[in-house]
Amino acid sequence: MQIILNSIAIILRVMSNSLSNVFQKKLAGKNENPINVNFINYLILSIISIPLLFLIDYSKINKEFWIFAIAGGITGAVCNCFMVLALEKGELSVLGPINSYKAIVGLIFGTIILHEYPNFYGLTGIALIIAGSYFIFDTANPKVFLRKDIQYRIYALIFSALEAVFIKKVIILSSVITSFIASSILGALFSYIIVQIFSKQKLHIPEKKYGVMYILTSVCFAVMTFSTAYVFKYMNVGYALSLFQLSILVNVILGYKLFHEKNLLKKLFGSLIILIGSATILIFGH
Repeated sequence: MQIILNSIAIILRVMSNSLSNVFQKKLAGKNENPINVNFINYLILSIISIPLLFLIDYSKINKEFWIFAIAGGITGAVCNCFMVLALEKGELSVLGPINSYKAIVGLIFGTIILHEYPNFYGLTGIALIIAGSYFIFDTANPKVFLRKDIQYRIYALIFSALEAVFIKKVIILSSVITSFIASSILGALFSYIIVQIFSKQKLHIPEKKYGVMYILTSVCFAVMTFSTAYVFKYMNVGYALSLFQLSILVNVILGYKLFHEKNLLKKLFGSLIILIGSATILIFGH
């Protein structure tokens, strides 16, 4: 039964992540300030989480919890800020594969902080994910790393991997629901600080014509945040981040269909190799 629930959570996470990226990219394309978009998403998410405050076991809230929750809030806010900035400037189907390296970063920090060690199949799966990304993202050309969208995406994946480890620690110290609430409220707080420091535009109520898109983005973001926490509760961080790379296939298709991005077959082939790596982790990596 738990395997089924984990599978459902992974599917929800993959789909909600890709759809959230689509809506964020559309908002950025409408000249909505990416840094402000990030804060508004977290603000709506924190409002959604308010009724859940009654479900928290406050006896588990201690100093150690706050240390990791605050660390998770900071890294999450910074990660999503860089992600929206990257989506504003780059292609959805190109930025997605860069995320495959998150599994490596998450594995490193997961080993150091959580003492989660991969076996041979886990490492093999991660190697396949990296190999597949070469067919989508031209890593052989070092100049590509000078592009702002690529740099922002790399920053996002580093902070995302750190956030994943902190979220897992918060879950260990409390629960999935508590982790969701902490990520939402603290993410809103720190993304607001980012707005005050870095945004060139003042915060304002979004235009009515963009209201639905903001709500859809936040709903997808909420599903992604909760399903991520749920998966982390039952899986090692490195393996979970590898499975989340399934969203690459969705991103490639959506990028082709919605934003007319090119090289579909090449990107799909690379995605297939990544999927094989993910399947290797899912079946043999435990």
